[in-house]
Amino acid sequence: MPDHPHISVINLEALTRANIKEPIKLMFDFYVISLKPHENGHFQYSYGSYVTMPDKTRESSDFKASTLFFMSPGQVFGIAPLNIERTVKMPGWFILIHPDFLWRTKLAKSIKQYSFFDYAANEALQLAPKEEKKIVSIIKNIQQEYETNIDTFSQSIIVAELELLFTYAERFYNRQFITRKIIHSGVLEKLEELLNGYIDSNKLVTEGLPTVQYISESLHISPNYLRGLLKSLTGLNTQEHIHKLIIDKAKEKLSTTELSISEIAYELGFEHPTSFSKLFKSKTNQSPLEFRASFN
Repeated sequence: MPDHPHISVINLEALTRANIKEPIKLMFDFYVISLKPHENGHFQYSYGSYVTMPDKTRESSDFKASTLFFMSPGQVFGIAPLNIERTVKMPGWFILIHPDFLWRTKLAKSIKQYSFFDYAANEALQLAPKEEKKIVSIIKNIQQEYETNIDTFSQSIIVAELELLFTYAERFYNRQFITRKIIHSGVLEKLEELLNGYIDSNKLVTEGLPTVQYISESLHISPNYLRGLLKSLTGLNTQEHIHKLIIDKAKEKLSTTELSISEIAYELGFEHPTSFSKLFKSKTNQSPLEFRASFN
């Protein structure tokens, strides 16, 4: 039995192992933080589906230490068939946190702001050896507090350690965006190509502005990871990239055609011209008419 009903810290090496002949799928109603070495590619997770972590994830890893990934309540966790002797140890850690544990803490709300809880399996954090040591030290601090007698300070101390872990995870993810610039450099080109193709195919008129979900699905990247990646590379999130291209197209039409503001708005996927004018002014500090007049 766990030492606390709402949080568990599990050292995988301490578990008794058994062979698993068929894939197992589990849906958890708690938050999961998992740290595991690269050689153990037996766990999969996804939001609402069961997927296998591809081998290319490890091949394109920045480091060969460990993988850190996060899951929110309601995600599916899978264990692929394992052919491991009971005597073989599998190093790694799990922290399982029921939402009730965070009750009446600031983390109960702020945990939803950590976008890495919704990243896909192949977007997990690849840790450098020093980064792994830092994360393990925090996990052991939580374990130590978790295994002591529960008192009125236990929740506050563990929550503080969790917040520290999440802060380091954000730092390490930002590092991963930077160290993977070569791998991710093609994303910007594909994004521009996708948006330009969307506009050229007249989809703005028939389907309206492209959504972040449409963009992420087309690029095969989770929405939150794409947002963090673009923010790191360009300073703009996905929605801002969409708006930037729309404004560029609007400037082109305002300066080279005699189309009315309403006609331009409709061609750019806006149902109401006022929405177009409001966006244009927020991005350029000029109304569409003022911008057009500057060319006369």
